[in-house]
Amino acid sequence: MTVDSLPFAASAPISVSRVALKARDAEALAKFYKEVVGLAEIARTPGRVTLGVGGRPLLEVEASPKAKADDPRSAGLFHTAFLLPTRADLARWVRHAMEKKMPIDGASDHFVSEALYLTDPEGNGIEIYVDRPHDQWKWNGSSVDMGTERLDIPDLLTEIGENDAGWKGAPENSMVGHVHLRVGKPADAERWWHEKLGFDTAAHYGDAAVFLSTGGYHHHIGANSWHSAGAGRRDPDRTGLAWVELVSKDASAEKMLSDPWGTEVRVVPAKT
Repeated sequence: MTVDSLPFAASAPISVSRVALKARDAEALAKFYKEVVGLAEIARTPGRVTLGVGGRPLLEVEASPKAKADDPRSAGLFHTAFLLPTRADLARWVRHAMEKKMPIDGASDHFVSEALYLTDPEGNGIEIYVDRPHDQWKWNGSSVDMGTERLDIPDLLTEIGENDAGWKGAPENSMVGHVHLRVGKPADAERWWHEKLGFDTAAHYGDAAVFLSTGGYHHHIGANSWHSAGAGRRDPDRTGLAWVELVSKDASAEKMLSDPWGTEVRVVPAKT
């Protein structure tokens, strides 16, 4: 699998590689991501399960049975967004979710993308989405036009025919398209991502959310304070986000950063 065969999000100078979650019950959480998101188990070591597609790791589940439950009012993970390659793939997942009667938190048309939202058993948010072709996105200068309208599920389902083979798990060229974080103050997050990693601001939702990217993507990182306004540094003894890994085409060595709330951000060189 080469970057050329991955979605547009992966063509940027820096994109999301994988996410790690700290879990009280790592086995149960890994099972959820396999059954619901369609990830495959790639590797297993004591206290850790690696999940992904086509041999590419997308999610690490780390066992931390004594950790306190995540606090949704604190800084941390808002959601991990799994990007599917085609609209038909999203339609297959939706039909699969309907057949399995999966609880869905929301379904939205964001103009640049179509997305569904759910929550895993330990309270971590998940987005399953597909991008519209990037040459159809509307920009006002450096700001991309993103909004939130109700997703047209019946129209989406027309992408698949009656004899379609159906959902067979996340396709090989799926990826983590973006990670959305809970922060205490989006303006501070915006400044940090600009200064530390050279991200561009792609959009704001008032003062409460900012969307950042490289390479003209709508966002690789989101940061909001909808439930976490004023939050301080994260408690490392809670479940939830352990770290976010980014892959950089310009990096020559791995480095580890920590944002103003103690969220660990790892940067690794792109494989050549």
